[in-house]
Amino acid sequence: MARASEWPNKVLALVKGGNTAAAIAQIKVAPTVKDLRQLQAALASAGLTGRYSDLDAAVTDNLALLSAPRLHRSP
Repeated sequence: MARASEWPNKVLALVKGGNTAAAIAQIKVAPTVKDLRQLQAALASAGLTGRYSDLDAAVTDNLALLSAPRLHRSP
């Protein structure tokens, strides 16, 4: 059984703590598309989606970059 990633919760804690610069830095080195999608869902459920436009842009941009066939990170 696969373990759930803790990465989205850690980045969400950074955002809730007000450290959006650190959260954006973590988003730029996100491990997988799945983790970014989980973060996006967590931000929406916490009501933080529209509050930080630079954070929303970072999530959207990096989802597009990681979804590209040649731009993936090896484990």
